[in-house]
Amino acid sequence: MKIQIIGWMCATALLSSCHIYKSYERPEVQTAGVYRDTVSVNDTLVSDTANFGNLPWKEVFRDARLQALIEQGLAENISMQTALLRVEQAKAGLLAARLAFAPSLALTPNASVNSFDGSKAIQTYSLPASASWEIDLFGNLMNGAKGAKAGLLESDAYRQAVQTQVIANIANSYYTLLMLDKQLEITEKTATTWGEQVRAMKALKNLGMTNEASVAQSEAYYYQVQASLPEIHRQIRETENALSLLLGQTPQRIDRATLEEQEMPDTFSAGVPLQLLSNRPDVRQAEMALASAYYATNQARSAFYPKITLSGSAGWTNSAGGMIVNPAKFLASAVGSLTQPLFAKGQNIARLKISKAQQEEARLAFEHSILNAGTEVSNALFKYKAAGEKRTQREMQIQSLRSAVDKTKQLMQLSSTNYLEVLTAQQSLLNAELSGVKDSFDQIQSVVSLYQALGGGRGESNFK
Repeated sequence: MKIQIIGWMCATALLSSCHIYKSYERPEVQTAGVYRDTVSVNDTLVSDTANFGNLPWKEVFRDARLQALIEQGLAENISMQTALLRVEQAKAGLLAARLAFAPSLALTPNASVNSFDGSKAIQTYSLPASASWEIDLFGNLMNGAKGAKAGLLESDAYRQAVQTQVIANIANSYYTLLMLDKQLEITEKTATTWGEQVRAMKALKNLGMTNEASVAQSEAYYYQVQASLPEIHRQIRETENALSLLLGQTPQRIDRATLEEQEMPDTFSAGVPLQLLSNRPDVRQAEMALASAYYATNQARSAFYPKITLSGSAGWTNSAGGMIVNPAKFLASAVGSLTQPLFAKGQNIARLKISKAQQEEARLAFEHSILNAGTEVSNALFKYKAAGEKRTQREMQIQSLRSAVDKTKQLMQLSSTNYLEVLTAQQSLLNAELSGVKDSFDQIQSVVSLYQALGGGRGESNFK
């Protein structure tokens, strides 16, 4: 009769717990129109069949010195090593969850010596081995293992996200150094030119061909240019130090090429919006967090159903009351138990409510990660377009200012203009040349941003 009651209870619970056995399924997410068109105000970007983010990072960053720095960073960067340790922790958690299906074994030998009122000592001992095995009838262990697998995939996605970030940060720091080097070169060249100009102005004053005011103005501008050099040197030093930190090394000089030597891809494709779900490591990380929360909710549901445990022990003893005396005899026992929760002070209900809320929170975080990814891709696409247009206009401005400088110098020699106009034209030219270098850097940086936004440089996952 008792067996029938237990069987009926198990069957009833089994029929009412079908949801516990369902695997995680990706929720419906809106990906259409996640990329904004770079030209139209309202229209969304037409999907491409390819994805710029799928290119290996060495095909995007072709500078051999930069490639060596990225390889060093991937091997030595502290954040990268920390991410790898998180993967190892997740691996251990998955192994423990899978081993939970196996029975637990224990060996507990014990011995004693007893003597009463000076009588002969009696030695007793036992060598028992015990085992316990939980039958996972209602998915508690199964959901735990699936949740651990999702946790491992989440940790691996985090590692890939860190890898993408490390590559982008190293590249941006490297290109920043190239930009500063070029700005330093322009400023030093301008300072040298103006140093010669000051000497020429002093010679003209001695000949009575110019006045003291013009000499003072030329000297003031020369000192202004000279004063900007220490600031550029400071920025170079701090950028080198920051890049050294990314590389996991002590602060030191960074070997590098020049800005003119850089070759970047000029054709981009964003792929179909749905590819963000598989390409962006942060999106996959958010989804795996949702999967983990889903299985945690299933585990909370399984707490309402019975637990069946089989346990047994076997071993040798020389003492078991009046039944056994020396020599030792073999003993064995087996027990099966069923525990049906009835009332646990509301703890199971509370755990289920908490798990459901955490699962909904994870779902919202997943949706937000997709929207954020679409925003970053849209921004990077437009940034590249705007940087290209700005660079074109800047080059035309520089050409015009160079012409203006030449013409004002000629007019000054003919006494048709004063020295202040020459000085103003020179200042405008220097500012435009420095801005032109910054525009070139912005265009390169927009390529890095787009590559990162599309999940580039993430590498292959070892876990499927």
